[in-house]
Formats: sequence, structure tokens, C-alpha cells
Amino acid sequence: MDVSELATQISSVSGDIWSVWFLAGAALVFWMQAGFAMVEAGFTRAKNTGNIIMKNLMDFCIGTVMWFIIGSSLMLSYTDPVTGEVSKGIWSVIGKPGFSVFSEYASFDFSGFVFNLVFCATTATIVSGAMAERTKFSTYCLYSAIISGIIYPVEAHWVWGGGFLAQMGFHDYAGSACIHMVGGICALIGAWLLGPRIGKFVKNKAGKVTKVNGFPGSNIAMGALGVFILWLGWYGFNGAAATDVPTLGSIFLTTTVAPAVATVTAMIFTWIKYGKPDVSMCLNASLAGLVAITAPCDVTDCAGAAIIGLVAGLLVIFGIWLLDHILHIDDPVGAVGVHMMNGIWGTIAVGLFATESAPGFALAGIKEGVFYGGGLSQLGLQLEGMGIIILWTVVTITIVFLLLKKTIGLRVTKEEEIIGLDKLEHGLASSYAGFAMTYSSEEIEEAKSAGLSLDESVSVVQVPETIPSSRADSLHKVVIITRQNKFEALKNAMNSIGVNGMTVINVMGCGMQHGASEYYRGAPVSMTLLPKIKVEIVVSKVPVDLVVETAKKALYTGHIGDGKIFVYPVDDVVKVRTGESGYDALQDED
Repeated sequence: MDVSELATQISSVSGDIWSVWFLAGAALVFWMQAGFAMVEAGFTRAKNTGNIIMKNLMDFCIGTVMWFIIGSSLMLSYTDPVTGEVSKGIWSVIGKPGFSVFSEYASFDFSGFVFNLVFCATTATIVSGAMAERTKFSTYCLYSAIISGIIYPVEAHWVWGGGFLAQMGFHDYAGSACIHMVGGICALIGAWLLGPRIGKFVKNKAGKVTKVNGFPGSNIAMGALGVFILWLGWYGFNGAAATDVPTLGSIFLTTTVAPAVATVTAMIFTWIKYGKPDVSMCLNASLAGLVAITAPCDVTDCAGAAIIGLVAGLLVIFGIWLLDHILHIDDPVGAVGVHMMNGIWGTIAVGLFATESAPGFALAGIKEGVFYGGGLSQLGLQLEGMGIIILWTVVTITIVFLLLKKTIGLRVTKEEEIIGLDKLEHGLASSYAGFAMTYSSEEIEEAKSAGLSLDESVSVVQVPETIPSSRADSLHKVVIITRQNKFEALKNAMNSIGVNGMTVINVMGCGMQHGASEYYRGAPVSMTLLPKIKVEIVVSKVPVDLVVETAKKALYTGHIGDGKIFVYPVDDVVKVRTGESGYDALQDED
């Protein structure tokens, strides 16, 4: 084999490797749908989890249908069949509608179709979070289809399909503008027209907002899992189009540095601002850093990525505050702050931090940024292209939402919102049926031996053997209302002092302790209905004061929601089976 043949084979193998990576990257981007679903479900209330999972599933499935019907042909550039050149004029504004995926399948670009499809699905998914917990599922399906089939493909064609923005030098490597900014704008307008969730904003008689309530997410652990899934997927999101190792390595570096710096920034800021580092804000900041680095990931360096991340970490907190306290727009998951604001920032960052030292700079064919001596030229192009995309998105999505609002409506009824979309939109009694946060006796005993409580990690106080009681020779009924996840600890504590009989009822309760507000994402948590347990115990032999003290020590955490204990005198007790009454009727139970 001569040298030329060997070089040809090596080149062929190298091309195949990068083609496989291209599709593997597309698979990583598809996996991000799971991340979006977990973040949204974790940051919202449990009564809507099934609805949220369904919407994220249908985003991709409806998007796929719209993509092969019309979306792919609108986005992909129209190539002249004779010259092979990208056509000018109308085809630089919109791809030529067609059905080549059906009529020319043998020569069809399968990889390009799938790769661009998974990016398209991401745009519609972003909108879901901002409009969560109060949007009609049927309406959601319709506007998701329109975003996937028309709004996204047209503007993406301008940048990635050989359109006029790409031709003029606008740069958005992986979608800060085309995907995240567009999805964030749709989310902002949708949430504004939809209105806030019931109870989010408290208004006075004049209609002025006087208080913003925080609605804690149902499962922060699930939200965190979603963020880690998204971060992993982002290496494909940003890196899949790379065709050489230096560029891919540099993209991986910037895609790691920016979100890390953003998260540290958010942690420090919220620690100073609220007295404690805010978990959900830090998770949002990780995503904000990823969104911001998406456009310039191939053309900036480590220093640029760090600065981009620092700004992103502050910007997402500002965005969430702005919507809550100034615009009074309810965005349950922070989608606008994460995607719209940082999509804008990432697009601008190209014109500030692009540098020829980045391996992907030469292939990008753009000018250096302001901070690297390139002047204002590229920044001007970025602002111009971004402005055109914003105009297109605002006009089209506003028309779509207004038409849907006037026809089938955007919002569910008050009854559906209060009860939960799982039950009335999908016939799902609970997304967590059969799941309860309780601990076995063995786990509790093991925690006690280590001096810890499984529930709140506070010290366990030993229950005294006896407590003198002025009510020891009479019958009393003790009613305890507390958190469901404290039942095992309470039951074991009662058993330890000789109380073996109790009645347990699942109830709903609400309340707010004056002067002890708790905060979620910078907003005070309002008084909302929460699942509780009601435990009823009638005692005679065991001193009632001992029961009360033991319950207090088993339930105490120092946080709102520890519960209350009520003590009532009991005139008499009759055991039906034996006919015994009074003290004797309780001797095998307490």
C-alpha cells in the first residue's frame, strides 16, 4: 500500500469517526429531554408531575411529526439542483417546503435530519416550564407543534440553513439565540398572557401586588438530577458539530468552566443576600452558564468562558427577581431567567470574547471580539442578527397565543388548578402512588445509636423513664398533627413508653408561623395546603404528660410544620368485645 492510499484510508476512517460522534452527540441532546422533565417536575408541585412528564414527552413526539412534515424542509437550505449552490433571494429567508424525506429517501441526509430534530425539540420544551401548573394540555400540544413546525425552523434556517444571517456573519454556534433565546421569549409571552398561578401574587384592593409567595418544588433531588443530565447532554449540544479534536476539547473546556463559575457566583450571592446558599438558584445558575456559553463555546477561551459564566450566575438571579417583583409574571422554574436572558447574553458574548486563539475561530469565519482587539464589528453583527430573531419570535408567538386564548383558551379552570392537572387532565390520582417517605424501625434505631434523627439530622433526646403527672389517674385523648414522614419516629417513640394503640388519619393542613417566614428562590413561602397525619391516642396507665413530652421530642426539628399536640379529657371508654370500660378497657393498648 503506497502512502497516498494509506492517507486516503486514514482520512476515510477519521471521517467515519466524526460522523459517529455527530450522531452520538444528537443522542446526548435527545437525552436532555429527560433532564428538562426532571428539572420541571422537581421545581413544581407534586399534583402536576404527571402532566409535566406528559408534556415533555409530547414535546419530542409532536416535534418529530412536525419536523418530518414541514419543519426540516423549512430549516435546511435549498440547494440549486444544477449548480449545487445555495440559492439567494427568498431561499435565504426560508427553506423550500418539500417532502424529500419521502420522495428522495435513498439520497437523504439522515444524520442532518436527526441532529437538527433534537435541537428543535429543545426549543418547545423550554416553554413548558414557565407555563407549568395552569396550562391546558390540548393548548400546549398545539403551540408546541407550531413552535416545532414553523417558528423555530424559519429562524434556524437564517443561521444554520445557509440563510441571510449566516451569510452576513452572525455567529451562534449551538443555539444561545436560535434555541434558548427563542424558547425563553415564547415562555415569557406565554406566561404573561396565561397569568400567574393561584396565590402566587397577593394584591390589595387597588389591584397592586403587595406580596410575592414562593411555591417550593416537590422534589429538589429530582431537579438536581435533571440539571446533571442536562449538563452531560450539553457536551453533545455544544460539541456534536466539532470535526477535530482541538476544537472539541476547547468546546468541552468552555462548556465546563462557564456553568461552574455561574454556579459558584450564584452560591456566593444568595449566601450573602439571603443568609444561606439557595439550592434551586444554584441549579438554575448551572443551566444559565450552559445557555450563555452555547453561542461562543467554539470561539472563546477559558478566561472568556469564566467571565461569561460569572455574568450568567448573576443574570439568572436578577431575571427571577425581575419577573417576580417587577413584572409580576409567574415562571415556576426560572425558564425566562435561564434561557431568554442568558440566551441574549451568550449571543452578545460572541462579539465581546471571540478570539483567534480558540481552535474553532478560523472555521467560524468571524471577527474577534471587543475585548480581544477586534473592535465593534462582530458585536454589531450579533446585535443586528439577534434583533431580527427577537422580532420574528415576538410577532409570531404572540399571534399564536392570542389566537389560542380567544378560541380554545390557554388556562385550565380554577378547580383543575387547585386539585391538580394530574387528576383532572390525565385521570391520574397521584404520580407518586404507593410512595411514602417513612423509615423502618431498624433505620431509626441505627440513627439513634449514632445520635442522629433520620428526618432532620438533629440530635435525638432520650425520653425519660417517667414523668410525674397531675393527670395520671384519669383518661385522656392526645391528638397529634404533624408531617407524614415523622410517623415512624413518632410510632417508635410511643412504643418505647408503652403506648401500643393509636388511630392514624391522612389529613391536609396549612398554617404560617408569625415572624418565622421561610423563603424559596428569594420569595417567602405562602400558607398552602400540605399533606399531614393526624394521630389519636387515648391513654390511662401511661401518664399523659409523658406521652406529650415524648411526642414533642420525637417531632421537634425547629422548622415550620413540626406540628401541634392537643390534649382532651375523656369521660369513659368502652371496649366493645369484652364490655370493659374506663381504665380496664385500655390495658392492652397503652
